[in-house]
Amino acid sequence: MVNTDTDAARHLRQRQLYFPWPAVDAHVILNRMAQYSQARFNVSFAALSDPVRRGVLEQLMRADASVTVLAERFHMTLTGMRKHIGVLEQAELVTTEKVGRVRSCKLGPRRLEEEAAWIENYRQLWAARFDALDTVIEELKRKEKRDGRKKRE
Repeated sequence: MVNTDTDAARHLRQRQLYFPWPAVDAHVILNRMAQYSQARFNVSFAALSDPVRRGVLEQLMRADASVTVLAERFHMTLTGMRKHIGVLEQAELVTTEKVGRVRSCKLGPRRLEEEAAWIENYRQLWAARFDALDTVIEELKRKEKRDGRKKRE
């Protein structure tokens, strides 16, 4: 029988001989990365949750625009549009630059690749579940047809 506590302690002591710095648990690193990703996801999805902000992003995909032009386009006050732009800036989806009296907006550096990958994972999961459900339904239909024929005979 192997005593895992002793083996773990021996492994740690051996590791410390070769690597004097403290051992870093991979789970801690992954947990911090997940927390960072979750915080970024929360900011990104919060920014994308509003139809006006999505519309602003669509507009900025076509061309850069000033806050004034965006406010007019969406029939909003400048203050209201500035708040929307601020949320998009926090998510790094939009950047602004003030030149003279005009604040110009353009798409920011974030490309939402991680968010798209996260959504794609869930899309694949649900597609697999629906495929499995389709298989069960088809099997039930075949069984129902087979049982129906037996009753008639």
